[in-house]
Amino acid sequence: MIKKILLIFASAFLLNLVWENLHSLLYLHYKSGAISELILLRATLFDAVFISILGILFLKFSYLKNRLWLSLPFGFAIAIVIELYALKTGRWAYGELMPVVPFINTGVTPTIQLGLLSYLIFKWFVKKA
Repeated sequence: MIKKILLIFASAFLLNLVWENLHSLLYLHYKSGAISELILLRATLFDAVFISILGILFLKFSYLKNRLWLSLPFGFAIAIVIELYALKTGRWAYGELMPVVPFINTGVTPTIQLGLLSYLIFKWFVKKA
């Protein structure tokens, strides 16, 4: 199981690093300052740890292992909470090009990131466990 978790973490780190760098162009700022590579690495690390912890649950419980699709709504929900908190407290702001999800007013790319990447990674590493 440790090997699977390490593979999940490494995959999550790499995919989130690419994602964070690509969609950082859709943000105005982080805490009123520039969005640096260090900030993107920190966000990537948080995302990879989150997906790894979620991965442990999906590896450990057969109910979840047989329903990988549950990682989608769970990841979306956590991402929405994070985004709403960050926007409300001014941690970051979206640029004009950020597509926004109607009614909840969170950015599309950060809203789908944790759920989609979790699902794709689990589809590869959890299902084969």
